[in-house]
Amino acid sequence: MRTLLIALWLGAALTNVAVAQTPAAPGAVQSANIMDIQPEASTQPGYAQQNNAERAKVQPGNNAPMWRQVGSGTEGTSSLPKSQAPEAGVLIQPFVQYPGSRLTNAGEAWCQVRNHWLIPYGGSLLLIVLGAIAIFYWRIGSFKLHEPRTGRLIQRFTPFERSAHMFNAAAFTVLAISGLVMAFGKFFLLPVMGTTLFGWLAYILKNAHNFAGPLFAVSLVIVIVTFVRDNLPAKGDLNWLLKGGGMFSEHEVKSGRFNAGEKVVFWIGVFALGLVVVASGLVMNQVLPGIDYSRSTMQIAHMVHAASNILMLVVFMGHIYLGTLGTEGALEGMKTGYVDETWAKEHHELWYDEVKGRA
Repeated sequence: MRTLLIALWLGAALTNVAVAQTPAAPGAVQSANIMDIQPEASTQPGYAQQNNAERAKVQPGNNAPMWRQVGSGTEGTSSLPKSQAPEAGVLIQPFVQYPGSRLTNAGEAWCQVRNHWLIPYGGSLLLIVLGAIAIFYWRIGSFKLHEPRTGRLIQRFTPFERSAHMFNAAAFTVLAISGLVMAFGKFFLLPVMGTTLFGWLAYILKNAHNFAGPLFAVSLVIVIVTFVRDNLPAKGDLNWLLKGGGMFSEHEVKSGRFNAGEKVVFWIGVFALGLVVVASGLVMNQVLPGIDYSRSTMQIAHMVHAASNILMLVVFMGHIYLGTLGTEGALEGMKTGYVDETWAKEHHELWYDEVKGRA
């Protein structure tokens, strides 16, 4: 056994000598014994400024200069046309610092914002609001009418207004479900469904998201144009907000067709956040002309899209609750277009008086 081990050791040694003495073909990468490389190469004058060819002479295989150039955003060559791929020759983006990220390359900075802020804090905010609504409904329940219904109905929404609202709500529902699954599905669905089934579900919802997006954009504009007049600020709105609408007292604060709370939902949730969501979504789908669709543009658009969507979901969660389970008779107005006189008088007395005055 000892003779066999000595023979193997001598064979390996002779092989190393032969490899070391064998000249490399012209232009080929030369091998080097790590023991032959001088450890003090970094002390040579101009070491940090060496290019890749110069570094190879003192430390063969050390490509640090090349990767420093790549990491600094140096653009190389690419066969793709600039019009289709404006930064195809850039392997690693330059250093930036997005809100919530460290100073690092743009791709890593975007990952930090998404994984350290948008996903954990956005998901927590949605759960907190959902839990608050559940507790509110458990402890207080829906707002009931104080007086019995009269049986006399008042038209609250025209067929066109109802169609516009329902069409927009349907597109929003598809976008919300698909967006939540794509953002948070791997945390609560993937462990249950497995990779194959979850992959198919995510693929289907991703395509549904892309198709529902333009429908939501069109219906959003229609909703804004349709309801903007009745959501303009009016006398008494500030008083309504300061008193919380009087929802926890015997009588609500008088309001017009839409109270100040509904106007806040319209201007913040529908108008401001809605338009930001649509605009950032159009950028991500690369359908707006005159925009440089580079990676940094898409990263910024995604961060804006995700943050505005989370805030819009929070606003609409309260709106959906008050329009369904939270207020007796509210859903009837959207389903049929008509509400009882008692409901109109208790929730929107100024509008009720206006309608009765026109009757």
